[in-house]
Amino acid sequence: MATELTSTTITNILEAVPGIKTVLRSPAADAMVNLTRAAAGVTSFEIKDAKELMRFAFRRGLINNEEHDQVLADVEGAVQARHNRLAARKTARDEKKLPPPKPKVAAAKKPKPRVAHAPKRLKVAPKKPKKPAPKKPKPSAKKRR
Repeated sequence: MATELTSTTITNILEAVPGIKTVLRSPAADAMVNLTRAAAGVTSFEIKDAKELMRFAFRRGLINNEEHDQVLADVEGAVQARHNRLAARKTARDEKKLPPPKPKVAAAKKPKPRVAHAPKRLKVAPKKPKKPAPKKPKPSAKKRR
């Protein structure tokens, strides 16, 4: 025998069991919340949310089958184009990081670059050897008187 739950009973159950709201919440409500966050730039766009919201609108008779299919095709095309652009950017960024290939030319010596701010060296004349001083004659002992 089925028992009807009143709104008060449902409210009491929802308050008594933490986290049950998220379990009982409809997938369409989750999709609306996620798409709203994605539109604001808070989270990333998930195509599963767009599909769920389109299913919800179709089941409720808010859109017809043709519009449902057209919107999903547009969204999937935009997501694929975005994915391709991101992949191309990543490839271009990776190519810039690679060092250029070395040329296969015989090893030629490169001239050393001159540094403009290097101090100039002064030319110093080589030192001449010192000449010995002339010797003074020593007084001899014979000259004594």
